[in-house]
Amino acid sequence: MARSRTPPVPTAADPGRPLKRAFFARSVHEVAPDLIGATLLVDGVGGVIVEVEAYHHTDPAAHSFRGPTPRNLVMFGPPGFAYVYRSYGIHWCVNFVCEKAGSASAVLIRALEPTHGLAAMRRRRGLEDERALCSGPGKLTEALAITHAHDGLALDTPPIALYARTKKPDIVAGLRVGITKAVELPWRYGLKGSRFLSKRF
Repeated sequence: MARSRTPPVPTAADPGRPLKRAFFARSVHEVAPDLIGATLLVDGVGGVIVEVEAYHHTDPAAHSFRGPTPRNLVMFGPPGFAYVYRSYGIHWCVNFVCEKAGSASAVLIRALEPTHGLAAMRRRRGLEDERALCSGPGKLTEALAITHAHDGLALDTPPIALYARTKKPDIVAGLRVGITKAVELPWRYGLKGSRFLSKRF
């Protein structure tokens, strides 16, 4: 079996360096790949981010493209906050707001490698296979119990915690998934060789 390329992850005894809101006050195209290998926890449950997608306000596929609405208002605020929305009326998706206030750009978190609270994730998802717990944006929000109640919450304040990766991993880029506009933009990033991606690159 091939060895995992995932970088070391925080432990309960040594959580690593927390990411602050200032981390997100940069171009969404810088933040997105820099999140690969970081650890996302919600009430202590979560794992290593292995797949994300970038959405810029000039991008027709971005929710903010046509301006602010009650649904996307948090995207137009300061960076470092969660934007949570219901996708197709079925599941929640969590995004991290980036760039200066008014830019309305964000990173969609698509997949995690589960590392913390696997028993809770398995109970919430109703399955045992750890590869399927968080291998998609709707799957990971269910596993971490993320709902609209988390919309607008700061990413560096409980119940949400983010920890910086310990070293730069091998990152691959490709086309985004499940959109019909700006499909040619290679703004999906993932951890090379990960078994936990929502879709292969």
